[in-house]
This record gives sequence, C-alpha cells and structure tokens, in this order.
Amino acid sequence: MGLKGFVEGGVASVIAGASTHPLDLIKVRMQLQGESHVPNLSSVQSCRPAFALSSTANMSLPTTVELPAPARVGPLSIGVRIIQSEGAAALFSGISATLLRQTLYSTTRMGLYDVLKHKWTEPDSNSMPLASKIGAGLISGAVGAAVGNPADVAMVRMQADGRLPVEHRRNYKSVVDALSQMSKQEGVASLWRGSSLTVNRAMIVTASQLASYDQAKEMILEKGLLSDGIGTHVAASFVAGFVASVASNPIDVIKTRVMNMKVEPGVEPPYKGALDCAVKTVKAEGPMALYKGFIPTISRQGPFTVVLFVTLEQVRKLLKDF
Repeated sequence: MGLKGFVEGGVASVIAGASTHPLDLIKVRMQLQGESHVPNLSSVQSCRPAFALSSTANMSLPTTVELPAPARVGPLSIGVRIIQSEGAAALFSGISATLLRQTLYSTTRMGLYDVLKHKWTEPDSNSMPLASKIGAGLISGAVGAAVGNPADVAMVRMQADGRLPVEHRRNYKSVVDALSQMSKQEGVASLWRGSSLTVNRAMIVTASQLASYDQAKEMILEKGLLSDGIGTHVAASFVAGFVASVASNPIDVIKTRVMNMKVEPGVEPPYKGALDCAVKTVKAEGPMALYKGFIPTISRQGPFTVVLFVTLEQVRKLLKDF
C-alpha cells in the first residue's frame, strides 16, 4: 500500500510539473523583478570623448547616461518577451530540473501523505479529521522538501538565467551540469541553499493543497453536489490550488530570491538569509512585493493541481487491483 502511494503520486506529479512548466518559469521571472542587486542596465557607461575642447576649459562631461528603469510587466507580456528574445524553447528552460524535482520532492510528499492518511484514518467513520490531514501535510511536505532541495535550487537558477545579461549568465546545460557546477564552485552546501525556506514552503503548500483537496472532495460527496468523478476532482482541485497559492506565495518569493542570488568569494551576498531578504524586499518594494507573481502562481497552481489530482485519481483506478 505504501509503495503504491509513492508510485501514484510520482507519476501524477511528473505529468503535472512538465505540463505547467512554462507558467512556473514566468512566475519565477516575475518574482525576481525589482531586485536591487541585479546588474543595472539602466545606467550605461559612455565612451571617452575622442577630442578635447580646450586645455583650460573647466567643463565636466557626464560619464553615464541614465535611462528610465524598465517598467514591471504582467505574465502575458513576460511570456511574449521570453519568446521574442530567447525563443519559444526558453519557456522550457530548466525542464530537466523540474522533472528531477517532481521525482524527488513530490513523489516523497505524496507517497508519505498517503501512508500517514491510511494510518491516521479513523476506522469507524473511515475518514480523517482536518487537523490530522494538515498534520500529515506538514510532515510529508517537510521531508519531501529536504530530499528535493538540490533540484529546486537548480530549477530556479535555470529558469532565471535568461533574464540576466549574457556575461552574468550561468549557462547550465542540464540539471546534472547545474548540480555539478554548484558543488564545485560554491560547495556541496550550496545545494541546500534556502532549504529552510523550501521546507517551510513545502509544509504550507502540502498541508494546504492536499488537506484542502481531501476536505473539499469529502464535502462535495457528502452533500451530494456531484458524484465521485472528474467533475468532483476538478472542483476540489481548484479549491486546493487557490488555498495553496494564497498561503505559499510570500514565502515562495523569498525562496526564489535567496536561491537565485549569486555568491562570489570575497563579495558580500545580497541577502544574509530569509529574514534579511524579506525585510529588504518589503523596504525596497513594499509589502505587496511578497505577492509578486501571484497571478502566474495561481494560474500555474490551478492547472497544476487539476492535472495532479485528476491524474492521481486515474492512476489509482488503474492500479486499484495491484
């Protein structure tokens, strides 16, 4: 029973992750808008003048030309810009890291949640209290995040690379290359950079997503609104996706920025940690910056959650006799 839950959850998660990857990439790009330590392209160095006006002239020429900062744009505009500047294939940048992340993180959390769900279900009512569902989600999310953090770091970096100037790009060829370069250049510990944020986010997402799906599904069936079919699964999935998006977006923004920061020897990193990143983000961009990328987040969480749970229910039917 336990192993089957891991297989079911893994298959559903990989399919959902691959099909919604472009939306996740756009979300990451939006969350990184406004970072103050990103190479400033609005200040362009001018060339040295080719002639001198006079040896006695007391004139000072500007050494920089200030250009207006680029306006922040929405998800659709970002998607169009990515296609225009990097090509349509760029929407799938980091797909190998996404597949590895889903294989490690989501397979672990979905499988462990299923194990705890069967263990904690009350035999008399054949149901699981909401508090137990939340507890199971918190535990399984934490374990899954710890296992999948290296793939998560690689995924964020590969998705964000295209927004940087050419000379600052990491140009990872694949998730294996990303993990290898990070280990060599920044140490093995860099693979777990932002792990506390990843664990916290995963606990929130898993508890809100899985618990709210099970709770919404049970309520729909108990009240007789729909039968146990695709309609019920889709409706419960939308509820789960919305709850997970609202609960997790602030920590997701901080996680993305901490994981994406470039750490160089002898140079102070942009953020000292999660709290420092949160404080700097709010000070520089306002509190609503923590909900930056919310539209693509919910646009991605909705389809992801629907594909995840509809696929999960279908896989369960196929493997019912095993």
